[in-house]
This record gives sequence, C-alpha cells and structure tokens, in this order.
Amino acid sequence: MSDPKIQIREFIVRHFLFGQDVGLTDSASFLEQGFIDSTGVLELVAFLEKEFKVRVDDSELIPENLDSINGIVGLLKKKRAAS
Repeated sequence: MSDPKIQIREFIVRHFLFGQDVGLTDSASFLEQGFIDSTGVLELVAFLEKEFKVRVDDSELIPENLDSINGIVGLLKKKRAAS
C-alpha cells in the first residue's frame, strides 16, 4: 500500500486544485485556503471510505479530522487502531 499522504494529496490536487499543487502543505487548512467546500468534504469522505476501506461516522465529520492532510492521516490511524 502506498503512503496515505501521497494518495490523499493526489486526490485533492486532481479533484479540487485542477492538477496544480500550489500551496498545499500537509498542514494547510482545506477550508481556510478555499481548496474544498462542504460538498467537497462529502467527496473526500467518499474517497476515504472507498480507498482506505474505513467508515467515517457522522461524529467524525469535524475539521480536526478532515481539514488537512495531517488531520486525515490522523483519522485513518485512529480508525485502523480501533479495528
């Protein structure tokens, strides 16, 4: 399995930044930077559930978990540890 950070970054760049990796750091806030809106969050969750075989519960749909590459990787680690 490849590095989750790389997979997440590639998804974000391809689907929300139109192929341009400008200003996207691992800690960059997707919402503050205007990279992703609320509909984009739903697309991101669908990607995570399919690609990483996890279920993101409604209670986990918070900025700390989904607003940056680091936040998403942290969520994935928690999900894997719990399974």
